[in-house]
Amino acid sequence: MEYRTVGSTGVQVSPLCFGTMSLGTEADEQASAAMYRRVRELGINFFDTANVYGGGRSEEILGTLVAGERDDVVITSKAFFPLSADPNSGGLSRRHIMQAVEGSLSRLGTDRIDFYFVHSFDERTPIEQTLRALDDLQRQGKILYPAVSNWAAWQIATALGVSAREGLARFELIQPMYNLAKRQAEVEILPLAQAENLGVITYSPLGGGLLTGKYRGGQRPEGGRLIENSRYADRYGQESDWATAELFAAFADDAGVPPVALAVAWAMGHPGVTAPIIGARSLEQLEGSLAALDVEMTPELRAQISALSPTPPPANDRTEVLTGRWT
Repeated sequence: MEYRTVGSTGVQVSPLCFGTMSLGTEADEQASAAMYRRVRELGINFFDTANVYGGGRSEEILGTLVAGERDDVVITSKAFFPLSADPNSGGLSRRHIMQAVEGSLSRLGTDRIDFYFVHSFDERTPIEQTLRALDDLQRQGKILYPAVSNWAAWQIATALGVSAREGLARFELIQPMYNLAKRQAEVEILPLAQAENLGVITYSPLGGGLLTGKYRGGQRPEGGRLIENSRYADRYGQESDWATAELFAAFADDAGVPPVALAVAWAMGHPGVTAPIIGARSLEQLEGSLAALDVEMTPELRAQISALSPTPPPANDRTEVLTGRWT
């Protein structure tokens, strides 16, 4: 396996990151252990979790699984969303971050978290306060690198500027949503990451199941998260999303590549992406995503796949500038 460097950190990680959101909920301990063994057999050393996954159960199971080889794996976790009804059990205040990291360290059974994400943007807390708390945690050795998920490019850029100005540890890894149906990250987030040499792990490479190849000939799911989960129903409810899914399934059939593997390989093939996050409920389901490691994603193939979905408009409102017409 060819490992990749996370931005400017020097940390080497596998080109796929195993997401553990299903551990302890959709996947029991036995299934979780089987998936962990499988990804480690292949050389995957990158694991993403969060304190809210399974109410903390995901961290507990992952901590048990890595206990014998903690120094051989790279672990991320996150803080932001509340774990209780306590009004202070959430957000990015110094108070909450300090409490949240202690909880995650305990559940993971480790003395440090390699990359620690702020899980969303907190409008109530100044960015300076959040960054100072993360810097202190890095100095204490409880986290090695601050990271950020679900922030807009301008918010990340603002934070990078504050970190530079105040001499604080900066974000070294970002986690945006990215798949063939949702390519907004291409507009500003991925270019920002490339310009600032930030690592990127993207989530939802299969679009919540949209890009698994199940939906052809106008088919729609009768159940599952795309119907039953309001967040996913809103996220992938546009007709353009379903049109992309159908075109992609047909393309994968013609190419002779399973749609799941092709979708993950497409996300993995962006030059600004360090590793897509893959997750599963079972070992059988996991194998589909792992097959992406065998797909040769050439620039030509990636361009053909990209043409199956709308290219998001550029951030610049002067589109003629991009074509060289300056007047």
